Amino acid sequence: MSSAGNSSGGGEQWAWLGLLKWTLAHQDGTVPSSESPTMMSDEDKAFLEKVMAEGIVDESERMKFVLQEFSKAMEYYKHSSREAATTTATATTEEQPLAPPNEDDLEILLQELRDIVEQVDFARGFVNLKGCSYLLGAISATTTTSSSSSSMPVVPNGIRNMCLGILATLAQNNPPVQKELLELGAIKTLSDVFLLDASATPLSTKTKIMQALSAIVRCYDLTEAVFEQLPQAPVLIVQGLSSDPAVSNASLRAKTLFFLRAFLTPDNATPTRANKFRHAIAMIADTDSLYLNDKNNDNGDGDGGANVVAIQLRESAIALLQQLLDRRLAVTLLLQRKQHLASLGIQRIQQLRAAKGEEAEFSKVELQHWEAFLIQLARAEPEEVVGETK
Repeated sequence: MSSAGNSSGGGEQWAWLGLLKWTLAHQDGTVPSSESPTMMSDEDKAFLEKVMAEGIVDESERMKFVLQEFSKAMEYYKHSSREAATTTATATTEEQPLAPPNEDDLEILLQELRDIVEQVDFARGFVNLKGCSYLLGAISATTTTSSSSSSMPVVPNGIRNMCLGILATLAQNNPPVQKELLELGAIKTLSDVFLLDASATPLSTKTKIMQALSAIVRCYDLTEAVFEQLPQAPVLIVQGLSSDPAVSNASLRAKTLFFLRAFLTPDNATPTRANKFRHAIAMIADTDSLYLNDKNNDNGDGDGGANVVAIQLRESAIALLQQLLDRRLAVTLLLQRKQHLASLGIQRIQQLRAAKGEEAEFSKVELQHWEAFLIQLARAEPEEVVGETK
């Protein structure tokens, strides 16, 4: 991630903005910029006239238009960050002031862009336009004001969250885009932004970052290997799972657990990976936590959604522990908690079997996971210790 200490708001962390302007002026992302234009045939002209008459939207042109509006807004935020970082206004008095963007309109355009890049062909076009670089630049741009030594985001959180949503959409089950983002350093950039103070990265943005990281990392061996070696990765996951309302919330916990389960239990998972993330596994296996029982439930919105979210969280948590035992990962950690887990499991099974009607239907999956997990826990044998002698 670009250094937050670049107090001028310019320099390297805004280099992507100049590239965006150049790219928009020279290509549209649908074909390589070196291709020579060809004359339009009569058939093509007839088709174009039909398109114009019927009002069909050209998605490629629309994507380019959105990026043009995005570029204008980023130019404003860049200049605003410079002004905020200077102690006097002399540096900007001679410049023509830029009109501030309408953030609501820009968010609507970015939502439209996300809908466009859900289609594989347009996602490829967006990558050709180097769009991932622009999104990462907007997400990570920070400045240090004269009144504070801490780094603060330059782009409003609503816009950053939309950019993160687009990144997640682009990367979802899309290895070429995942590789592109890996080469851009997206995993480290997003992790660094996630770990900033809450004043710089609120929980809503942390949740979007976790969602984007999950899409970038999981189901692709190369990105999984890089995330596993990232020094701050275990801390990031632990923070996402935290029950402290100042550190995490229901939505962030759910997305973190989903990511962790997909990351720890694929066919290529190893004991080394499980051991590196043992603190996160221990949080899930804590019988006093909200992951395995219904105590201290603060999920949902208070209108019935809380119970559903809590059930889903417990289903995912016990399924993770079950899968870990099935693959003989983190066995020692779980056996150290065997008595507590078995006691809680028996209680939960009794409660779930006694449920009636809609409650029984909702808890059916959790009951199945608990029953399978207790059988595996009873049969589990300690892991072999390297170098152990008999």
